Amino acid sequence: MGKYRIEIKRSAARDIKKLPARELNPILKKISALADDPRPADCVKLSGEEKYRIRCGNYRILYQVEDRVLIVIVVKVGHRRDIYRKRQ
Repeated sequence: MGKYRIEIKRSAARDIKKLPARELNPILKKISALADDPRPADCVKLSGEEKYRIRCGNYRILYQVEDRVLIVIVVKVGHRRDIYRKRQ
């Protein structure tokens, strides 16, 4: 299997900029590891959506995998209490 390209949506990039400094490095490492294995053992497919979730402490990373073009799209990054709420 080839290496996947990571794309971060603009809204997810804003989420990442708001993260506390001590949480930033572990989350960025998890995101970059998705290039080698987009479905690691600790990922969970979200029901009703074509998205996956991985945990990093109290934070969650939501992403989509496009296997035909080898792309992982990071959709949302945030604290576990807020990540599944719809933005209004």
